[in-house]
Amino acid sequence: MFVRAYLRASTKEQDANRARADLEAFAAERGLQIAATYLENESGASLQRPELFRLLSDSRAGDVLLIEQVDRLSRLNAADWDKLKTEIRSRQVKVVALDLPTSWSMLSSTTDEFTQRMFDAINGMMLDMIAAIARKDYDDRRRRQAQGIVKAKADGRYRGRPEDAERNAAIVAMLKSGQTWNTIVKATGCSRSTLARLAKRTQTSVEA
Repeated sequence: MFVRAYLRASTKEQDANRARADLEAFAAERGLQIAATYLENESGASLQRPELFRLLSDSRAGDVLLIEQVDRLSRLNAADWDKLKTEIRSRQVKVVALDLPTSWSMLSSTTDEFTQRMFDAINGMMLDMIAAIARKDYDDRRRRQAQGIVKAKADGRYRGRPEDAERNAAIVAMLKSGQTWNTIVKATGCSRSTLARLAKRTQTSVEA
């Protein structure tokens, strides 16, 4: 049994590595060692998470997917959560979360078959419930954000997201130096729409 740690943050400005020490301590307390760590800066509401699926691809039956909280694994809608669960089950990977004590039993190799099946059923139910709560929290925050923007616009206070002046200056310099759009997107993580806006602003005619 290999323990594989998955660490996720929603944006590149957040530290996906933040919980590494907690996961390592949790494993060490149980006489286990984390065999591999997978870091990702992607939204938990999206299935487009290369590192998560690389972890699953690397896993063998009985391996453990260790996470700090269930919402690090999923803020997915019901359909996407079912797809992810199907992938996890097909690979016979055990999900263990620090915030879900019922999942800790998955680390035991001495439990009899009946007890293990009971733990599996309870853990699956709890995972479903917490994943649903995580999705509701995500939807609620987005709704409140949208309501706040509408109100701010009505009051004449909305200015949109502040521009990352330092990053954009670097992108403009890369455009002027003749680097391709694909190279710039890969290097900076900016969207092509942002790149197009900056290229238009500087009247730079660089082709992708």
